[in-house]
Amino acid sequence: MWHQLWTMISFDLRQGLRDKSVIIFSLIVPLALMGVLHLVISPSIQTDLRPITVAAAGVDDARSEVLTTVLTEGSGLEVTVDTYPAEEVRAAINDGQAHLGIIVPPEFSAELDAGRGPEITVITGDGRGLESVIAVAVLRTAVDQLNAGVVTAHAAAGLGVPGPEIDGVVGDMLAANAQAGVERGQTPREQLTPGGSIVAGQAGMFLIFTVSFGVIGLITEREQGTMTRLRSMPMPHGLIVTAKAGGGFILGLVATTVLLTIGGLLFDVSFGSLPLVAIVVVAGVLAATSLVFLIARVARTAEQAGVAQAITAIVLGIAGGAFFPLTASGWVATVLDLNPIAAFIRGLGITSGGGELAQLGGPLLIMLAFAAVMLLIARVVPQREGI
Repeated sequence: MWHQLWTMISFDLRQGLRDKSVIIFSLIVPLALMGVLHLVISPSIQTDLRPITVAAAGVDDARSEVLTTVLTEGSGLEVTVDTYPAEEVRAAINDGQAHLGIIVPPEFSAELDAGRGPEITVITGDGRGLESVIAVAVLRTAVDQLNAGVVTAHAAAGLGVPGPEIDGVVGDMLAANAQAGVERGQTPREQLTPGGSIVAGQAGMFLIFTVSFGVIGLITEREQGTMTRLRSMPMPHGLIVTAKAGGGFILGLVATTVLLTIGGLLFDVSFGSLPLVAIVVVAGVLAATSLVFLIARVARTAEQAGVAQAITAIVLGIAGGAFFPLTASGWVATVLDLNPIAAFIRGLGITSGGGELAQLGGPLLIMLAFAAVMLLIARVVPQREGI
């Protein structure tokens, strides 16, 4: 029986290797997409905060100097402040000499003391999107805090609070409102780099295409009339199905291993321990094979099966983060987490971060449970004639 099984698997593998579409969809297309996505997406994903230069005008007293102080000392950014006349700030931004401009009006301190909520002019330039957003948010908070302090001081004085105690009241108010801060953090160990996410996502998505070349052979055999002859041979009927699934499984293992290896070398990505990566890959191939097997059970023709597996692969790939990460909450997040491609990417993220086998429990459970559910449904679904 084992000899017959291997004979059929090896025949299907030889047929697959002679079929150029197997090489194209298993290796060439995903590698090409990895390169394109890496060029388009990776530069736009900023992982480090860059230095920023601020052109400031009207910062000439203790009150207005607070604005530049919070930028240089409390924003978490590396900020350089250059002083300009108010009429030259915009020109400095346009000429690229500064990334952000601040114009403090002459009446700033007077408006602040009167509790009328003074305003400052902020001009943003190109090249520092995230840093400018942080700086503007810090400035807005600083102005609000200054105004709140003055209003509190006026209210305390109006209520008869002794002068020496007003500073303490203002300090308590500012401390109570200090709800946010900026500090540098570190990417979680279970999160892949942008390049790693692209490689893992494309490998996971095209895994479904790869295994289909073996499994959908069941329908091809039926359409060509060779399934009847195979079933008439002296061997268990289930051996034919096992051989087709085995061929797809082996193709999936080989193609995914090659994609992760080449993608890792091209984009400087390490997925960690080889034995743990192998476990994740095997679980991912099992999930993909079971899905394609179900499609082969319900499709009437090989063309229908091909269209169905292509749609399924793309939908699961997009939802799983093969092209870009998705964020959601509530039941939507739960559904996205049950996606086998998302679990595959998450599993490789754990191995890449140095995780151990115990930490892979969640992703592995999702992929294996997905495989079990697909096989169970395939068992229940009425079998097409000849399969």
